[in-house]
Amino acid sequence: MRSDVIPISILTGFLGSGKTTILGHLLRQRGFSRTAVIINEFGEVGLDHELVEASEDSFIELKTGCLCCKIRTDLAQTLQDMVQRRDDGKCAPFDRIVIETSGLADPAPILQTLMTDTSIAGRLVLGGVVATVDTVTGAGTLQREDISQKQVALADKIVLTKLDLSGPAQPALLDRLAELNAGAAVLSADRGKIDSQCLFSAGLYDSDARSLDVNSWLAGERHSHARHDGDIQTYAVVRNEPIRAVTLTLFLETLAEHCGADLLRLKGIVNVAESPDRPAVIHGVQHVFHAPAWLKRWPSDDRSSRIVFITRRVPRRWVEALFEAIAAEVADVTVGR
Repeated sequence: MRSDVIPISILTGFLGSGKTTILGHLLRQRGFSRTAVIINEFGEVGLDHELVEASEDSFIELKTGCLCCKIRTDLAQTLQDMVQRRDDGKCAPFDRIVIETSGLADPAPILQTLMTDTSIAGRLVLGGVVATVDTVTGAGTLQREDISQKQVALADKIVLTKLDLSGPAQPALLDRLAELNAGAAVLSADRGKIDSQCLFSAGLYDSDARSLDVNSWLAGERHSHARHDGDIQTYAVVRNEPIRAVTLTLFLETLAEHCGADLLRLKGIVNVAESPDRPAVIHGVQHVFHAPAWLKRWPSDDRSSRIVFITRRVPRRWVEALFEAIAAEVADVTVGR
């Protein structure tokens, strides 16, 4: 893998939840320099005039060292163009990319593109997903809008906004967020102000990962919470015995085939029997799975396999029964040989 691999993070959240305000503050932070931001339309972001250095085509270079652009054709092509301009020295250099979605957008297709498009593989790696939630209207929005629920469910981090208007977040809202995504860290923005390093420090693990804080990435394993009367559930499947590679492959293929759009997100670290010293990191969104990444070593003495699921109407007991059935079948075939 190249040494200049660029992580991509996603900033999502429902209409009016504060993404634009947060982005405006981030663009002024020194720690956010050398960042490229992809947005749908400049009008949605409201960039202040003092931030704008020059404009060429759909690219806007900022005095802070950041670069902004909008999606002109498709996402993969936009990313290719940005990386090529960076390599050719035709735009401000950047070390990471943040994609801001529109308020009504489903972030899943973006995640799928980043996981599967071969034209950007090798240069770009999927990072974290950040979702903003308005503490004034967020509870009602989550009750009415399915897309808001999905934005929260797919997030690695949730940022509470407009606390200056609402006061401390109501327990009912926090409980609802936990029901939708027990594993996401919940942060607060002060009138849109939040440290960029707090937002975009975590990402998908790869073989050259600098951080091995798996417990943070797999927080759902520690805070597993499944609401039995709700559509969206978060839970973790933990196995202490090593898992055969063929078992893992068949398990993921079956999940993708039978769960499809109801498997909102899956991420995990797996002890593969054939590679006991190098754990596999797996990540999937709906029916699309990223190719497993192999860590160079285990991050701790814990060698258990931990897979976190965020699903819509996919019972935990069904997932565990499926895994056990596949594992038993593979074992029978192996013994038969």
